[in-house]
Amino acid sequence: MSEFRTEKDSLGEVRVPADALWGAQTQRAVDNFPVSGQPMPSAFIAAVARVKQAAAEANASLGFLDNEKRDAIIDACEHVVNGDFADQFPVDRYQTGSGTSTNMNVNEVIAALAARAGVQVNANDHVNMSQSSNDVIPTAIHVSAVTVVQTQLLPALSHLCGVIYEREALFSEQVKTGRTHLMDAMPVTVGQELRTWREQLQATEKRVEAAADDLMALPQGGTAVGTGINAPDEFPAQFVKFLATDTGYHFRSLEHKFVGQSAIDSPVALSAQLRGVAIVLTKIANDLRWMNSGPIHGLAEISLPALQPGSSIMPGKVNPVIPESVAMVSAQVMGMDTTIALAGQSGNFQLNVMLPLVGANLLDMVSLLSNASTMLAEKAIKGLTVNVDNLNAGVGRNPVLVTALNPEIGYALAADIAKEAYRTGRPVIDVAEERSGLDRARLETLMDPLKLTRGGVS
Repeated sequence: MSEFRTEKDSLGEVRVPADALWGAQTQRAVDNFPVSGQPMPSAFIAAVARVKQAAAEANASLGFLDNEKRDAIIDACEHVVNGDFADQFPVDRYQTGSGTSTNMNVNEVIAALAARAGVQVNANDHVNMSQSSNDVIPTAIHVSAVTVVQTQLLPALSHLCGVIYEREALFSEQVKTGRTHLMDAMPVTVGQELRTWREQLQATEKRVEAAADDLMALPQGGTAVGTGINAPDEFPAQFVKFLATDTGYHFRSLEHKFVGQSAIDSPVALSAQLRGVAIVLTKIANDLRWMNSGPIHGLAEISLPALQPGSSIMPGKVNPVIPESVAMVSAQVMGMDTTIALAGQSGNFQLNVMLPLVGANLLDMVSLLSNASTMLAEKAIKGLTVNVDNLNAGVGRNPVLVTALNPEIGYALAADIAKEAYRTGRPVIDVAEERSGLDRARLETLMDPLKLTRGGVS
């Protein structure tokens, strides 16, 4: 048996692997784009299949597609969505800027699956009916991004916030030295630090949700250039109705479909919010690394779980590997956001021509951030412990505590007391007792570290 078969398209004959479900146009793309070896993400292929399914349902409801073909297309799409034929979508993500190769790849596979079921379906005339790659691919970007944000990223961020909240409550009265410019500052509690992280993350959740909601408006029905040529007037409304039913998300039709095809403003906006998540995760990761530094000649305020040996040459060394991994993820996400911003500038007249890159990057960003958030929660924050003795020793000797005396003795005298405490290495309260004119009991009240974490004036 031959290992290849011959397929035809408008350019002529093409040799295709005998067992492949795809046809000539997919094979041309495989041959033309040997770039990265990375196909489009599975979530993107699933979104294209959802588009094909809703389109078949809409076309049938309008009398343009018979029920037998509709059902065959729907059944094939469900298989694709479920990942049953993942190896049949080999087109490299660095392909034609419209994503036509991926669109035709999906069309051809669906037609082949329908044929296996005994129904003759044409990839262009039936699977692609009332559509163009120029509205399918932007729509798939929206659909896939909304799906992964809702099913992966938001749950992961929520879980991370929940874990932080638990630790925050546990350490609500554990006082430590605050730091500004990495230098000793007024005391804070470990709980206050953790609450800061949590509230930052919750704010990013809201911004990501808002950006994902903008992606609910779809350009499907704009076809080639946004005018809707070769699509019934009623098609867009029917399409979003069926897509919403199939996916459970409240998609709506973009009124002026040119906007979603010639530009990718909404995906760019989501990318920016994903970058925002990465920035917050970087802050958390770096705070953890500093707090964990040591254990002898560092801050040693906390201890992160020991997960693996930290050195191939230094026995006993253990490193903060999870925060380091999260920081690398965040750097990668920020780089991908820059790529998407540059891609957003490639909206030439009626079509943006970097669509596959945008779709792939968005999905990769969400996947990376989701995994990193879960990892940070489970393998770092959930198991961190506070080195209480180290914190208490540091807080008690911190000359900056003299700030609390400003209202009673003035800034200048307080500064002199702090300088002497720094110079001599003596506890600041001892120097203040000698220099301030206040008795020990009053000083202990004014300079109580836990009280100072609550603000106000004594």
